[in-house]
Amino acid sequence: MSSVLINIGRSGASAARSALELTAQNIANASNPTYARRTLNQTEVVSTATVGLFTSTALSGVRLDGISRSDNFLLQAQARSSASDLARSNAEIAGLRGAETTIEQAQIFEVMTDFEASLARLQGDPLDPSLRAAALESARAVAETFQFADRSLGQFRSAVQAGAGAGLDTLNQQAGELGRINAAIIRALPGTAGQAALFDQRDAALSQISEQFGVSVELQTNGTASVRLGDASGPSLVQGTLVETLSMTTAADGTLSFDIGGAAVSPATGALAGHSAALQAHSDLQTDLDDLALYTMAIINGAQANGTAPDGSPGQPIFTGSGAGDIAISLASGAGIATAPAGSPAQSRDVSNLEALRSALANDGPAARIDDILLVLSSRISGQETTQTALSTIADSAATALAAETGVDLDAEAANLVRFQQAFQASSRVMQVANEIFDSILAIR
Repeated sequence: MSSVLINIGRSGASAARSALELTAQNIANASNPTYARRTLNQTEVVSTATVGLFTSTALSGVRLDGISRSDNFLLQAQARSSASDLARSNAEIAGLRGAETTIEQAQIFEVMTDFEASLARLQGDPLDPSLRAAALESARAVAETFQFADRSLGQFRSAVQAGAGAGLDTLNQQAGELGRINAAIIRALPGTAGQAALFDQRDAALSQISEQFGVSVELQTNGTASVRLGDASGPSLVQGTLVETLSMTTAADGTLSFDIGGAAVSPATGALAGHSAALQAHSDLQTDLDDLALYTMAIINGAQANGTAPDGSPGQPIFTGSGAGDIAISLASGAGIATAPAGSPAQSRDVSNLEALRSALANDGPAARIDDILLVLSSRISGQETTQTALSTIADSAATALAAETGVDLDAEAANLVRFQQAFQASSRVMQVANEIFDSILAIR
């Protein structure tokens, strides 16, 4: 009997010690977002013996039955989906804000206003050389401002493309890592600490993949993960240990396209979807900027063609170029500004052609159009910020629900420390009592 008690106490003490170690591990990882709470499974050891014609069943202690890891596939999927939606919104807003800041800092509106003011001053004395030189320099500032806006927008577009490239590298790297984790999971023994750690790594890799590109995940019975881009009918990214590579192509207008295994695929969510949407907005804004530059040249050069310079010669174009990137001054000096109408004699003070130019600039002119462009962009950003706020709330709620299900509760773990410590002490006391009983038996004379 005493030997059975010793076995019971020994198994209980061993189980309590393992439970204490696992509880300490849970506490140490309480702030680790990729760690899922562990639980030690224990079962009773039942021994059956037959002596003669009698069969007896006795409880013989406790044995460890593996480590359970808290998990909830539905909550995991919701957390990944909401985080992917939020990542898209964050990336798109960052790209749009950068474009808006670029255009605002170029100050096209202010430069156009200064140009119109220089024309107003020239109208007071159309033959003054200094006023003509000042008007031409204002026109030069217009050209340089368009060029600056074009360069700045291009530089920020390159930064967004670099961000997309980094996100693509992260996705492919994590997909490869997931393939290796799947291979390790296949070899891992069920219920072991190693398998639980692999499941943590698997879920972390899935989260990082979904932040870049919306995915559909299927967990196999052995714990490995299969990943498809988009929905369940999308192309396969990871299937067991087989991993495909996602590729990205940048078009001439800066927009992005993706393919995997030669098949085109478009991200609906994830940071790559946000970068792609932002770059499409940049492409549209670049078109608007080029159109505005061409419109500005058309108005001013058109007025020049309808006028006469002070020397009596026909007005020549002030600007040349094919868009915002190469707009430049082509007029040699301010003396070439055609303030008088066509056919006017030399040294004419008739400023009707200049008035026509000022009227064209004032009525739906470049300054008004750049204001409209910024208004449309600002409205889009405002709408995206509203969406971002809602998505942030949804993502936080999903993360909180997942943490409540799989995270570590320090209060509960503190109670477990006390409980398992008492269990260890009780098991030790059982062995002590068994030893005392055995000593008492040996002491019988």
